[in-house]
Amino acid sequence: MRKVLLRIVVGLGLCCFGESAMAQGSVLYGAGMKVPVNEDGSKYFRIITWHQVWTRYNENNSGSLRNGELQNSTFDVGLRRSRFLLYSQISPRFLILTHFGINNQNAVSGGYLDNDGKKPQLFMHDAWVEYKVFGDYLSMGTGLHYWNGISRMSNASTLNILTLDAPVFNWPTIETIDQFARMLGVYAKGEIGQLDYRVAVNNPFQTNTAEGISDVADFNPRNNKKVYQGYFNYQFMEQESNLLPFMVGTYLGTKRVFNLGAGFMHNEDGMWREQPAFVGMQTFKENITLFGADAFLDLPLNIESGTAVTAYAAYYDYNFGRNHVRSIGLLNPATGGGALRGNAYPAIGTGDIVYGQAGFLLPRGLFGEEARLQPYTAYSYGRFDGVRNDGGDKVPVKVLDVGANLLLEGHHSKLTLNYRHRPDFTNPSDLKYRPEITLQAMIYL
Repeated sequence: MRKVLLRIVVGLGLCCFGESAMAQGSVLYGAGMKVPVNEDGSKYFRIITWHQVWTRYNENNSGSLRNGELQNSTFDVGLRRSRFLLYSQISPRFLILTHFGINNQNAVSGGYLDNDGKKPQLFMHDAWVEYKVFGDYLSMGTGLHYWNGISRMSNASTLNILTLDAPVFNWPTIETIDQFARMLGVYAKGEIGQLDYRVAVNNPFQTNTAEGISDVADFNPRNNKKVYQGYFNYQFMEQESNLLPFMVGTYLGTKRVFNLGAGFMHNEDGMWREQPAFVGMQTFKENITLFGADAFLDLPLNIESGTAVTAYAAYYDYNFGRNHVRSIGLLNPATGGGALRGNAYPAIGTGDIVYGQAGFLLPRGLFGEEARLQPYTAYSYGRFDGVRNDGGDKVPVKVLDVGANLLLEGHHSKLTLNYRHRPDFTNPSDLKYRPEITLQAMIYL
């Protein structure tokens, strides 16, 4: 029994003082609970669990309903994420990972039957096995996985994002042909010098799109073609770990990182629509073809004071077929009023998006010995073929976020206050902007 306890203590110590722990900006919490199963710690399993709780004031889009009543604004509390992750390496060549949890539960949505907020479905996020084929050059795995293409942020970790959250369009097929940004398939990943790569071939999930069809492209419910994706990332400074697919949003000055990346996703006949024919209408299939390119910088500025800068920029070129557009509202507080209810806006579609974010980690000692403040800002500019005013002109989708992280113990315990300036597209010819103020409390172990 004493030997078992000793191994657990040693494992937690390795977790706290290893490179991955320092990458989170804390030597107290570490990157999870790492328990060795042999004397030297080369065989182990690691447990990570976290909650992200949002308290939010939201000025709703025009005509939004909550429980059947018109709601101009809402003040609510919700679970953005509640997760549990376990992975193990009993052999240096083999890895198994299990990740499950819930997302987006508030008092009116996210529930088991999706008509209230109660008893949300606990579901599998990731479940894969991996084999190291040839050193660091090639590992291959299979299962329900998150080794995505397109961009760095399409592979984002949700534990250490610079801003309050990801912008969502970085996961362009979320909950349509994938399962919360995951797919069932086979992947390969590795490092060749300073080039980090990941590629995958997946089966698309059966889409929840109804059989109804129109002249606007939508996800094809009869899609049986493979999904091909990849992301290639050249690392000019320190190299990042690719043991797991989750890419860090900000290292809080613990690494010197400058990367340039590019990626893609392609699914033949992933969309469908109808078009006029000689007799009546005919079904026309279109491909999903998505590209992304990005740059990521994370640098310590002053070692003594602990200041650091983080910056990220991305360009997305999305083709989902004719005039496809999808409106999304994170943890939407409204239950009725159409696709643009609550805090939803046109987030994904055929067109292009430019996105950027930047943050600055202020010097130590401003908020006590441990706490750190990291102000940030983010901005997205999208132009979609299917978002037009009454005159037929494209109306750009512009979203501004300004906020700050109060890092109580690195990313392991933090508060994030975020102000969002969000467009209300109820009438694209008379665009209005709505405020959204969110306080996030997050702890992960």
